[in-house]
Amino acid sequence: MPPSTPAPPSTAPVRNCRSPEFTTSDPDGGWSDGGYYVHNNMWNAGEAGPETLRACAYDNWYVESTQPDSTSVKTYPNVHKDINDQNGKPFNDYSVIRSAFAGRGPGTGIYDVAYDLWLNGVGNGAGVSELMVWTENRKQVPAGEKLTTYTAGGFTYDVWAEDEGYVAFVSRTTQYAGTVDLKAMIAWAIGKGLIPPNPTVNQIGYGIEFCSTGGGKARFTLSDFSVTMS
Repeated sequence: MPPSTPAPPSTAPVRNCRSPEFTTSDPDGGWSDGGYYVHNNMWNAGEAGPETLRACAYDNWYVESTQPDSTSVKTYPNVHKDINDQNGKPFNDYSVIRSAFAGRGPGTGIYDVAYDLWLNGVGNGAGVSELMVWTENRKQVPAGEKLTTYTAGGFTYDVWAEDEGYVAFVSRTTQYAGTVDLKAMIAWAIGKGLIPPNPTVNQIGYGIEFCSTGGGKARFTLSDFSVTMS
């Protein structure tokens, strides 16, 4: 029998959450674990259908979501790290901002699997910037306009931006697992004038933006996540 071929690095590790420590169907339900926060985050609950998150650990959880057949983002179940209780620390204080991930969308409906970084604050507010890194995309289009491309780690990203402080790096290749140099991406965006110089880094998250599941139940599984900052 020939030797088995190793799985490619873009394949998510085999890991199952069989005995959840935490379960929630609350639109704002969440769980703190290991210095991270796992959040159901049904932020557009007025348009959203039901969603249940089950977590065994901050880096081992899944969500089952049922969303109507429309294109608006309904939910962003995610795991995130708050920096200094969301008050943040200056970007220039860090020599390393790197993250490992493994997550896989359902392959049906409309969604993106993505990092969501908040700079100079969290959420809507004057001067707040949002930087996203899409590692998987199914029929979803970022806000703003496509400006240029960015290449790192053997992957090419289309870079989208809009005037209100939103930047999205959209990978042309699906990445189910890997590492991303977030410091390099932020620095590049600063250099292009898309983000103000030396912003505070307030929150780093990774999860799935569900727009639609075609009306049926769909699952997103996360099997690895960590953030390294120094």
